[in-house]
Amino acid sequence: MTQPAVSVNATEERLAGLDMPAGGWSKPARHDALARVRAMGLPQRRDEYWKYTRPDTLVAATAPKAAVFDPRETPVFDGIDRLKIVFQDGVFDAAASDDLRESGVTIERLSEAQADIHWAADLYGRLETRGQTPVARPLAALNTAFASDGVLIRVSGACARPINLQYHHGAEHSDAMLHHVIKLEQGAALTLLENGPAAARFNKVMEVDVADGASFHHVRAQGRDHERRAVTHIFARLGAQSVFKSFTLTANGVLTRNECVIELTGDDAVAHVAGACVGDGDFHHDDTVFVTHDAVGCESRQVFKKVLRNGATGVFQGKILVKKDAQKTDGYQISQSLLLDGDSQFLAKPELEIYADDVACSHGSTSGAIDEDALFYLRSRGVPHGDATNLLTLAFLAEAVDEIENQALRDEILGRLSGWLERHSG
Repeated sequence: MTQPAVSVNATEERLAGLDMPAGGWSKPARHDALARVRAMGLPQRRDEYWKYTRPDTLVAATAPKAAVFDPRETPVFDGIDRLKIVFQDGVFDAAASDDLRESGVTIERLSEAQADIHWAADLYGRLETRGQTPVARPLAALNTAFASDGVLIRVSGACARPINLQYHHGAEHSDAMLHHVIKLEQGAALTLLENGPAAARFNKVMEVDVADGASFHHVRAQGRDHERRAVTHIFARLGAQSVFKSFTLTANGVLTRNECVIELTGDDAVAHVAGACVGDGDFHHDDTVFVTHDAVGCESRQVFKKVLRNGATGVFQGKILVKKDAQKTDGYQISQSLLLDGDSQFLAKPELEIYADDVACSHGSTSGAIDEDALFYLRSRGVPHGDATNLLTLAFLAEAVDEIENQALRDEILGRLSGWLERHSG
């Protein structure tokens, strides 16, 4: 099928402003990705998986402006003992980062690991390529071709403390692409934390390969009151009896689209993806998730909650695909929004596609306002209106936040949500 001329022109205009990093083991994957971008074209509003979200500012030749601000509060996860890796406008900041040596873990920069032979060559761009079927994800392919930095993490045992990727934004028109590759060997365990606004426009890909019996826990906090525009992608492949759990908190931002593509390829694997989103005013947030069950006895959960006010928009597109031999699948999906006024909107597209006959799969999506009976109950007992609304809002978000297993991390996220509600109440 021939691409429309407008798509071809927009794609070539974007590509003209980018420089592909030189050579080494990643060169074949980068050139393959570039060819795929040209064949697919960058996304347009009329594309099925972009009909709820305008991709214009994500594909434009130049990055839009985003103000640089002082966050005025302690950074997320600052009270957690962790190994800190910092990127400033998409470039690794060695001075602000910790020593990258850690027991049971090998950490390298993508930009420095350019020998002809490297373990990451078997993964870089591979999971992203697999994730292009059946849905095209051209911004992920664009990242594979042109990402200039990122980290390569190989975990051989149980990592003693979390690894924290911190993103700092210091230039109004910064345009960053980061690509992370994470490989967990058999029986290994890692907790990965992410936080901070990376750039005025940010495109990130994370490829995660979880071997048999390994465990990957991911907690992410995206920005606060920032004019960022971001698209992120997680591509994960799970082996037998492995665990993958990812939670994202998003607080404001002009445009955020988080894509998560998971393949359960080993029997008895577990994959949970969750998110809590709070937005006010000029805010558009899109969670797009695709989970494929391709093994026996696997479990997946998608739990997404969005709180929207003053005309904010939330989007959820979630799919569970169960292949014919994936018997005894347990798949659960819920997406809900709490609209704090009549101007906000929630757009949802939940999907199930099942070819096995011994499964337990369900999905649901609801949108509504604060429970007036519950609000009246709290008010009648002397709780001020703003505090009562905040309590009910936190209760609404609780199912998503409870997906975080670590109590300290869960408390950290709840504290951030409470702070956002206090700042935006009234």
